[in-house]
Amino acid sequence: MEKRGQIDLRVTPRASKNAIEGFRNGALIVRVTAPPVDSAANDAVIELLARALRVAKRDISILRGSAARNKIVSVTGLSSAELQSRFEK
Repeated sequence: MEKRGQIDLRVTPRASKNAIEGFRNGALIVRVTAPPVDSAANDAVIELLARALRVAKRDISILRGSAARNKIVSVTGLSSAELQSRFEK
């Protein structure tokens, strides 16, 4: 069976730069320059995570919170533990 890990995100749209800033209160802090309009911020989050994890954008999906700052994202091919360890600083 294919691995499919999940991770909690706290997203800040309209930030000064795109950045992944590590974990705070169990959620990965992600900042994107895109505004939260027409899913632009969600697209930017997926692109940023795909680049950081070296996976295809199609392997990342937003399970919950597509219209909120708090999101749950699923990544095909990586377990939840692998996701956590890749972002810990």
